[in-house]
Amino acid sequence: MKILVLNAGSSSQKSCLYEITDDALPKLAPQPLWEGKVNWTQDRGVAEIQVKTATGEELQESIYADSRQAHVTYMLYTLTRGATKVIGQLSEIDVVGHRVVHGGQDYRNSTVITEDVKKAIAQLATLAPAHNPAAVEGIEAIEKSLGSVKQVAVFDTGFHATIPDAAAIYPGPYEWVEQGIRRYGFHGISHQYCAQRTADILGKDLASLRLITCHLGNGCSLAAIKNGRSIDTTMGFTPLDGLMMGSRSGSIDPGILIYLLRQSNYSAESLDYVLNKASGLRGISGISSDLREVIAAIAQGNYRAQLAWDIYVHRLRSSIGSMLASLGGLDALVFTAGVGEKSPGIRQAVSEAFGFLGLKIDPQQNQTNPVDVDIATPESAVRVLVIHTQEDWAIAQQCWQILKK
Repeated sequence: MKILVLNAGSSSQKSCLYEITDDALPKLAPQPLWEGKVNWTQDRGVAEIQVKTATGEELQESIYADSRQAHVTYMLYTLTRGATKVIGQLSEIDVVGHRVVHGGQDYRNSTVITEDVKKAIAQLATLAPAHNPAAVEGIEAIEKSLGSVKQVAVFDTGFHATIPDAAAIYPGPYEWVEQGIRRYGFHGISHQYCAQRTADILGKDLASLRLITCHLGNGCSLAAIKNGRSIDTTMGFTPLDGLMMGSRSGSIDPGILIYLLRQSNYSAESLDYVLNKASGLRGISGISSDLREVIAAIAQGNYRAQLAWDIYVHRLRSSIGSMLASLGGLDALVFTAGVGEKSPGIRQAVSEAFGFLGLKIDPQQNQTNPVDVDIATPESAVRVLVIHTQEDWAIAQQCWQILKK
């Protein structure tokens, strides 16, 4: 079975092609036959295309087209043409899976895309304006290139549909609940994958574990996972809630927003920009949303960079602590995504705060670029894992399961 996966972002569209030849899904993610990425520049008509294959062939070029859909269509053509050709024709693809950030209350499970599903994804763009429209563009590009091939939507919010109402409902007027205003949570595909991978590495049944998974990238969120189900998460109605992030503020006193609207002539649009694009590590450090650049500035004695690090660590520790009571204990703390996988300093700083649980990480293991390993000491009462998140493979697994039904 050949499975194409499209992972739409606000400024990029990643894609990969998997081939599964056995009757059962492999335990470990196979290497994709082909990987493609479109990066959009400030000029909407220009895109940078990057393609690589499992055999080492690569393609990089800038292309001009009148729409994002055309850019994606061009990227897909590299599957069957030139040095990056891996299949004879696009009709060999059996199914296409899409990461869709927001599924609202109606879409809790992966589902075959129909016109009604596509319309619902488009309507939910009001809750995920940077991502859902990009997903629709990807769906339409596939319709144009592959005709009636089966397409599957895998929702980032789906894994968190099991969060109990006490954790999901905001303490505003009950009318909010009736309007669908509640905690949806995001990064669900990543949290679910990392939970199962943790169970596999530890040789335990996922249903027996109490986990806190830390997805720390430019966007950041935690999930409390008990008996294999998400019972709490830090992102909320939108991906702006929760932890301090690269350029997003995370949770703040809502009274600040009222104050700014009244006293500083802010508009809804300017608040949106400040909270999503000019806050977090970028806003506090004044340097970058990239933690690596913040760390470099700390080494130069930059006070604001140090402050950004300190706030980031404080809020991460606090949010992990808040989930312990809901879980009733902790079997494993899991780090994933760009920062979680690449920053030993963050892992060390977070872990130090939970020594009272008997949690101890091995300093040498922590520094050796660990991938899919337990970095806790043998005597640690809590396991600490670094997992390379595989969202694309998780989407491919969902597609395989739907086709096998």
